[in-house]
Amino acid sequence: TKIDPVLAEIIKNTASEGKLPCAVAFKIAEDAGATPAEVGVALALLDIKISKCRMGIFGYGKNKKFIKSMENVPPSMEKAIRENIRDAKITCRDAWNIAERLGTGKMEVASACERLGIKVSSCQLGAF
Repeated sequence: TKIDPVLAEIIKNTASEGKLPCAVAFKIAEDAGATPAEVGVALALLDIKISKCRMGIFGYGKNKKFIKSMENVPPSMEKAIRENIRDAKITCRDAWNIAERLGTGKMEVASACERLGIKVSSCQLGAF
């Protein structure tokens, strides 16, 4: 697989200490007219790790995970999550869509998934 040289240069100039935050990776994709998956492949080939997952799942120092289990999951959120479960998991994209539809944060949806024992899968950048 080859990396677009312009995309590679943007990533290399933006990354710090071999890491690039998830939100920054998405911004690069948007600005460069690339897909998140293309940025993810470029990151892997450049040996740059994704940090600070917008779902709170990984990349937060020694604890790795930032997300905590939600105390009480609102019924509308639980319903939306359960409607999107495939193979006992929910995709990152579906979780983002739920957050947008419900007007809440991505980490809140991840926190609800944590409480419900549902794993988030299929990172849009390809990290998990």
